[in-house]
Amino acid sequence: MATNMQPEIQQLPPQQHQPGVPMQQLPPSGIEMPAENPDWKPGQHHKDDGYDDGGRTMEEYDSGCIPVFISFIIALIFFPIAICTCIKIVQEYERAVIFRLGKIIGGGAKGPGIVIVWPCIDEYKTVDLRTKAVNVAPQSILTRDSVSVTVDAVVYYRVSDAILSVAKVENVDQSTSLLAQSAIRDALGTKTLAEILSTRDETVARLQTQLDGATDRWGVKVERVEIKDVRLPPQLQRAMAAEAEAGREARAKVIIAEGEMRAAKALQQASEVISDSEQALQLRYLQTMHQVSSEKNSTILFPLPIDMGLIHYSTAAKTKQA
Repeated sequence: MATNMQPEIQQLPPQQHQPGVPMQQLPPSGIEMPAENPDWKPGQHHKDDGYDDGGRTMEEYDSGCIPVFISFIIALIFFPIAICTCIKIVQEYERAVIFRLGKIIGGGAKGPGIVIVWPCIDEYKTVDLRTKAVNVAPQSILTRDSVSVTVDAVVYYRVSDAILSVAKVENVDQSTSLLAQSAIRDALGTKTLAEILSTRDETVARLQTQLDGATDRWGVKVERVEIKDVRLPPQLQRAMAAEAEAGREARAKVIIAEGEMRAAKALQQASEVISDSEQALQLRYLQTMHQVSSEKNSTILFPLPIDMGLIHYSTAAKTKQA
């Protein structure tokens, strides 16, 4: 029968402390705890018991290494993809504006070539530097002489400063188009219809200068402005057509009258020449007969008697000379 070898621990009565009297040290109990290893500490395990130096079991050690190994494998697999997302290629006609933590990095716009964009901290925006053509929406304009016209125009522009076009305006294409519409209305509203149609080159140059100055702070250069068409109301078109037709008819009548006057003067000079010779009228008659016969007419009228007409004409001519 097993005996209990643990020593008995005597319970000492609590010592009462009196004020002003120092407390007495209790004598050692003389009881020592048995220990096989003098370096043993509470909570310490031996390797022979299945524990490592950190106090973890072998199962816990294996379960911690496996996720680390898997994460390393995944990092190796996705490393080329991460590198590809960082490297950006900017074309010759483009520039890249990079924002790092919300601020534009120094050195201006990047490109052309390879640009490094760090994930999670960098954002970039590419800007096209090629010339763009924007068709301005048809504008209904009331001219200075109270004529309503519709103007179609086109604006050619390009981005000269990529950073300004990104940082100073939200949508550079839309802003330039709206500004062109306003400039066209302001420029053509102060001119008459005749001035718009006759001084188109001066109007275009004025529009280009005005737009270029207004878009300079956006980093935009306006290269050219063209007015494609000026459409008039149908009623005005009919009125202008009638006016033009009447003017053409008047000029035609004047031309006809001037031609008749010149023909009369020529006939007068011809009659004076014919009156100098008696045979001239006969030759003129034969020439007329030759012209009539060439037209293939079936009926030809001869004045009879021919000699009587010639004698009468020659007698009248001599009497006039006398």
